[in-house]
Amino acid sequence: MSLKTYKVDGSKKFSLSKLPTDSKKDKVDKEEILRKTEENQQKISELQERLYAEGKEGLIIVLQAIDAAGKDSTIKHVMSGINPQGVDVVSFKTPTSEELAHDFLWRVNKHLPLRGKIAIFNRSYYEDVLVVQVHDMNKGYHMADRVIGQDKDVFFKKRYKHIRDYEEYLFDNSYRIVKIFLNVSKEEQKNRFLERIDVPEKNWKFSAGDLKERALWDTYHEVYEDVINETASRESPWYVLPADQKWYTRYLVSQIIRKTLEKIDPQYPDMPEEEKAILADCRRQLMEEE
Repeated sequence: MSLKTYKVDGSKKFSLSKLPTDSKKDKVDKEEILRKTEENQQKISELQERLYAEGKEGLIIVLQAIDAAGKDSTIKHVMSGINPQGVDVVSFKTPTSEELAHDFLWRVNKHLPLRGKIAIFNRSYYEDVLVVQVHDMNKGYHMADRVIGQDKDVFFKKRYKHIRDYEEYLFDNSYRIVKIFLNVSKEEQKNRFLERIDVPEKNWKFSAGDLKERALWDTYHEVYEDVINETASRESPWYVLPADQKWYTRYLVSQIIRKTLEKIDPQYPDMPEEEKAILADCRRQLMEEE
């Protein structure tokens, strides 16, 4: 298995229907994958400690998916064992009235991590070109006619450009952005919805509105394919990962994060000679204590 199978970097168009939703094509062994996931988690923990100490580069992980694809559980399992001091997890819900009164990137910009930290966006500014586009929500925006009066395709083409420019801006300001789409099948989504209905402890996860969104399955996939093709770049690629088997999804996500951190290659700061001398003196004083 190679991550290149699932990577979309803008070099060529991709088709969502041609990518798998499970691990069958990769012919992997589950026990081996679980072992490798654990190894990745340990390595991520080491690299994240160095990233935090160095403080030169920030990492933003964007997670997008159809309902019940496993975003929350992926975050929980992959980032377990990581120092929470160096990781921010932000879930973006329906915009508030204050957020709607600003540009669509405003609410996300407020949550950019400090350099040295990792931010995980559970949904993101991409909602403004996904659900907004599927439901024509832009028509209800309180904006000038010259903006909302534009042809729909023109309106969203401009938003794609804004996103590309924004991600380039962040890259030029020492941030790495990795964007992940969890590609769950319609049949597996059905099974997970049924589980949420049948298991009392999971009832809270289900909403009748989920079925209304499911009815728009084909439309969402068409829009996702368009969005990913329009916003993928070499510096800020998309990874379209199979999500029917959570154990395999978690491995792939852990592999992506590990490889990205290895590419950053953070190092512990090298202390100036005068500070090393202070440390040596402090050590001497401690050793001389009775």
